[in-house]
Amino acid sequence: MRWFLSGAAILFLAACSPQADRVYTVDELAADNALLAKIIGECRNNPGELRDTPNCRNAEAADGKLRLERMGKSLGG
Repeated sequence: MRWFLSGAAILFLAACSPQADRVYTVDELAADNALLAKIIGECRNNPGELRDTPNCRNAEAADGKLRLERMGKSLGG
């Protein structure tokens, strides 16, 4: 009975813990400028902890992709 109660308590606490942040794809971030700006701002504000997170890497890739597209358009491509 004791094992059951401790197991139930662990399951209850795990269910109440905060959910992990959603990982956005490069295409999702490129399509949503506000979300991209928010994530890039957070990542650049705290690069020591966030630099290698999936969202920061994807945001930097999306930013680079958008810059290349804008550069191509400005050069007439």
